[in-house]
Amino acid sequence: MNRFTTLDDDPQKNEIAKRRHFTFRINVFFFAVFLLFSVLIVRLAFIQFVEGKTLSAQESERTTRTVLIPPIRGNIYDRNGYPIAYSTSTQSVYYRMEPGKKLEDHQALALALTDLFRRYGDYPDGPPKVEDVFEAMDVGYDWSGERKTMFNTMFEPRRVKSGLTKEEIAYLMAHPEQFPGIEVTEESVRHYDSNTIASQLIGYLKPFSSSNNQKAQYLDYYKDPENTKDYLRMEQVGFDGLEFLYQETLRGKSGARNYPVNSLDQIVGPVTTIPPTKGNFLYLTLDKDVQLIAEQSILDQLEHMQKSTEKYPSMGKNALAGYAVAMEVDTGNVVAMASMPDYDSNVWSGSTMPLSVYQAIEPFYQNGTIKTVYPDVPEGKNRARYPSSIVPLGSTLKPLTVLIGLNEGFYSSTDRYTDTGRFYYGRNDSASIGNSEGHSYGKITPSEAIRVSSNTFMAAMVGEKLYEKYGGENGGPIDVWDDYMKKFGLGVPTGSGLPMETAGVLDYNSKDTRGSVQNAMVMASFGQQGRYTTLQLAQYTAMLANRGKRMKPNFVDKITDFEGQIVETIEPVVLNEETFDSKHWDVVHNGMKSVTKSNSLSQWFGRLPFEVSSKTGTSQQDTAAGKIENSVFIAFAPADDPKLAVAVVVPWGGYGAWGAAPIAAKIFEAYHEYVGFDGKPAGPMSTPPADAETPPADDSTERDVTPPTE
Repeated sequence: MNRFTTLDDDPQKNEIAKRRHFTFRINVFFFAVFLLFSVLIVRLAFIQFVEGKTLSAQESERTTRTVLIPPIRGNIYDRNGYPIAYSTSTQSVYYRMEPGKKLEDHQALALALTDLFRRYGDYPDGPPKVEDVFEAMDVGYDWSGERKTMFNTMFEPRRVKSGLTKEEIAYLMAHPEQFPGIEVTEESVRHYDSNTIASQLIGYLKPFSSSNNQKAQYLDYYKDPENTKDYLRMEQVGFDGLEFLYQETLRGKSGARNYPVNSLDQIVGPVTTIPPTKGNFLYLTLDKDVQLIAEQSILDQLEHMQKSTEKYPSMGKNALAGYAVAMEVDTGNVVAMASMPDYDSNVWSGSTMPLSVYQAIEPFYQNGTIKTVYPDVPEGKNRARYPSSIVPLGSTLKPLTVLIGLNEGFYSSTDRYTDTGRFYYGRNDSASIGNSEGHSYGKITPSEAIRVSSNTFMAAMVGEKLYEKYGGENGGPIDVWDDYMKKFGLGVPTGSGLPMETAGVLDYNSKDTRGSVQNAMVMASFGQQGRYTTLQLAQYTAMLANRGKRMKPNFVDKITDFEGQIVETIEPVVLNEETFDSKHWDVVHNGMKSVTKSNSLSQWFGRLPFEVSSKTGTSQQDTAAGKIENSVFIAFAPADDPKLAVAVVVPWGGYGAWGAAPIAAKIFEAYHEYVGFDGKPAGPMSTPPADAETPPADDSTERDVTPPTE
């Protein structure tokens, strides 16, 4: 018997068995479907009746999204209220998306706006096209209806257009129902005076977002979130000069628009606005007219020297730049600061600058009166021929050298030194220095040594004696000299606070540049061995004028709010005060007063209705062109009651009396005319300027002759 079950051989029975199996499978399938639908129905019922209220509440739950509104930046005026940098208010139209709007609604609004711009706008090149307006609305579609990625989030307003006309604004305000979601917002645009008044001192603005990739250490200020917590990414911020130094004062405070939104970031309620606080105004110590004359005088002098065939002016034919600072003696107030040639700061407007524009302004946008700046010469071998903006002071240091000698007791005010025209020093007198063009002046007092600018007096009576008194090569004469220099602001920052200001280059402190200590002392005594900025030179000159007070350079007279109420009045700051015998100061002042009476300078200053004390300087410097001569000049006036100190530097400008002094004379004249030494403008002078080509009757113009080292 077969133990295994087998299918019946009867076909009818087999067919019945197959139908039963098929029916069973169908029943299982329908049961599974029934079970799944039952679970789904139960879940939907649970959501509807149990979780419905909670989910509905979450859907309609509101949160607040905040959009910052940039403040209107404060203006910068000169001392008389002339606007140098100012912000104008422009009105812009923004679109904020509202919930439930369809593509057709957005397109209808774009058409309405385009029609508004066409009817009431002012567009020399034609009004915006509807496609451009629609794209600016950023609704997630293009004009043809194709989907695209939105640049902004749902709640963020989109700027459609700026610079609205009064007619456009009026229509929008009168017909808000025609423009759902449209807002008109006040924004700020920065302008700088077209006369380019002190452009490098004023500085410029750039977008806040660009500060993150800047290498300048002072711009790390913008990388600190505590300093910039309410800044907008594309907000314009100060990047240099006073725009940076007074960033927080000028900026004001951001406002805000608060948008109630649901979980889909759709605006679901009224918008509340906190208006921004306008920035404060700066009233500078600068006088616009004196500043412009200082700037133009430099450019005129450069052109004159480049074209002249006369002996002395043509010595500055290679000069390409000039720098001048005028500082009030008693307060440190800077009346003029010129770094020429300059440029138009308005080129920084906008978020980006073409490379060609930047290359055009690169030699000019930095402030050469406070840091190293090279003239408009391409980098490479040719640039190495030219000196930078910081140069040795030359003979303008001699008043201080004489004062040091008097203070150290090396001589009295009446002692006489026999000037033979050359001073020998070093081992076996192997090195020597001489006076300009070999002049010998015979027996001269310290005051007369300033007048004739005796190199040998400075070297023999001060440099050499300091070397001997303080221990020679193994002692500390360098430290003593350095201490004197820094007391007078040479080799230390001026305290101006301006970004990137240099303290100068102290060659006497470097063994590589000074040679022996003795050589350093001899050379430093008449203005070599140290290179300084024009602002340092002006501060030093003011200190000579006021007899020992080093004043902090001040650029701001007062700060007001936008309604004109005084927020702060800036008071003078004395950085340090040095005490010297009054008779020693008399020697220095008398010597400087006599310098201006020379024929070389009287042609520039003789016509002025006040006396000027001065010192010329013609420092030598090694460049790829060989030894070149820099024109340097300092002065203060009135001589017996100083109110204004002026310093002028013209690199490669030749003799100080011919390259720099004419510029200073025009600055003094401008101050007399527009400000006045008694605080009352004196008005224009009637005497015409001296002929710049007239040669001096006596050749008392000095220059520093760099001696050979030991």
